[in-house]
Amino acid sequence: MILVLNGPNLDLLGRREPHIYGSTTLDDVRADLERLAAQLGARVEVRQSNHEGQLIDWLHGAADEGARGVIVNPGGLSHTSVALRDAIAAIDLPVVEVHISNVHAREEFRHRCLTAGACVGAITGLGVSGYALALRYLVERA
Repeated sequence: MILVLNGPNLDLLGRREPHIYGSTTLDDVRADLERLAAQLGARVEVRQSNHEGQLIDWLHGAADEGARGVIVNPGGLSHTSVALRDAIAAIDLPVVEVHISNVHAREEFRHRCLTAGACVGAITGLGVSGYALALRYLVERA
C-alpha cells in the first residue's frame, strides 16, 4: 500500500484558486490514483487533514499499517513545519513530496521547502500529474 497524505487546504482543491491549482478535486485525484494503482498491482490510501499533528501521526503509523511508501503534499506546511519535516525523516519509508503548483515560480516564501529535504524526491509544478509520477516511482522502487 502507498499512503497519500494531503495537508492544509487541499480539501478545497478544485475550488481554491483554480487559476493556480486547476479544477481537479481531491476526490478526482483519489479516483485517478486508485485506478493507476490497480493497473500497477498496488493499492493506495488517500487522506487529507488540515491539522499538522494528524499528518505527523499518520506518518508515524504508516509502516505499521503496511505502507511501502508515502506521497505527501504538505501544502503550506512544507515551508514552515520543522515538526513535519522531522516526522518524514523519522520513518523508515521512502517519501515523495508533491506540489501541484511550481512553488519556485511563486512568492518568495514558497521557494524553500523544509519538508522536501527529508524526502527521496520532490515533484513540483506538474499539476495533479505529480501524484501519478510519485506513485509510479514508489511502486517501481518497492
